[in-house]
Amino acid sequence: MSLAVPDEHVDWRTKGLWQPAPVSLREFAAARHPLFGGPFTWPVMVARRTALEHNIAALAGFCAEHGLAFAPHGKTTMAPSLFRAQLDAGAWGITAATANQVLAYRMLGVPRILLANELLDPTALRWLGGEVDKGMDFLLYADSPEGVAAISAAAGERPFRVLVELGHAGGRTGCRTIEQLTGVARAVTAAPGTELAGVAGYEGGLPDVPSAAAYLQALRDATIALSPLLPREVVVTAGGSAYFDQVAERLAGDWLPGHDLTVVLRSGAYVSHDDGLYTEKTPFNRVPGSLDAALEIWAQVTSVPEPGLAIVGMGKREAPYDAGLPVPLRVRRPDGTVLPAEGLRVTGTNDHHAYLAVDGPAPRPGDLVCFGISHPCTAFDKWQVIPVVDDDHTVTDLIRTYF
Repeated sequence: MSLAVPDEHVDWRTKGLWQPAPVSLREFAAARHPLFGGPFTWPVMVARRTALEHNIAALAGFCAEHGLAFAPHGKTTMAPSLFRAQLDAGAWGITAATANQVLAYRMLGVPRILLANELLDPTALRWLGGEVDKGMDFLLYADSPEGVAAISAAAGERPFRVLVELGHAGGRTGCRTIEQLTGVARAVTAAPGTELAGVAGYEGGLPDVPSAAAYLQALRDATIALSPLLPREVVVTAGGSAYFDQVAERLAGDWLPGHDLTVVLRSGAYVSHDDGLYTEKTPFNRVPGSLDAALEIWAQVTSVPEPGLAIVGMGKREAPYDAGLPVPLRVRRPDGTVLPAEGLRVTGTNDHHAYLAVDGPAPRPGDLVCFGISHPCTAFDKWQVIPVVDDDHTVTDLIRTYF
């Protein structure tokens, strides 16, 4: 798979790299700089190559084993190099959350885009209608008559392919009942410039496996109820990174008689995994398989002002904090000695500082601490460029993000 990745460069504007003069991403990666002693400054977030490759292969294999198509959610990384790797591994398409993400994907050459939201912005819809006329392979959601009307009004010569969305009580978007869903589906079939392509849902916000399973069964039942309105070829899509095993159990297989069914999984955070939220939530805690945490933030101890406390130069601008604070993994001394981060715990963060509680040998100013992160979706967006490192921390590539 070839994406039209812009010819970018790094320079003084690139956080984590000490690069006063511009150098192309390709040239910088080809130099194979060491992370420690190379042109880097702290903090810097890196991605471990072997973990990325393992994770991409793991979900591709899971989907192949269960007969699922896969459209990983690109909002996690907004990184064309990772999109390319996912598509090369067999992904059916890439999922987007916003109109701007769809625009970026289109400019980058993503071959099939699934917008997992209802879009009502006439400016974006008119542009998308023109792109659909040019042959863009695109699906989007509707969960209201207003949404159907907005999509219809922007359609060009070729119709928009629409997935009607079923939600759940207390959830985000989506119709709350089959009756509402049927009404929106009928509106899609009746409106000019729209055609019904299938049914969509999202179970990732539910609190546990039983509630996710019940919701996915309701999604299946709703699709069966809509069967008379659905075309021969039907798309059903669901799935975050917390319950993809339940998507396979409830939605995989040939369960819609008279239709050719494509079930599309949309997990996104799996690509880098983490050392927090998804370590706890991954379905590979329940079914065979594994994911590896790929992201590390290396930050320097800047002060040890009192017993039991160290201050590290990493804060909310560099590390996610919405679903758990960074997790200390290792300490690297200035002489290269690496020790486990025993007795260290992040208790809070400011813009550019973290408070590290110390219960044991204290790190010293100048030491580097390696942190794992919790929640990839709010880690990637803090870094325009992320070095990719081999297991010896040689930089072999740079990931460019487009948030």
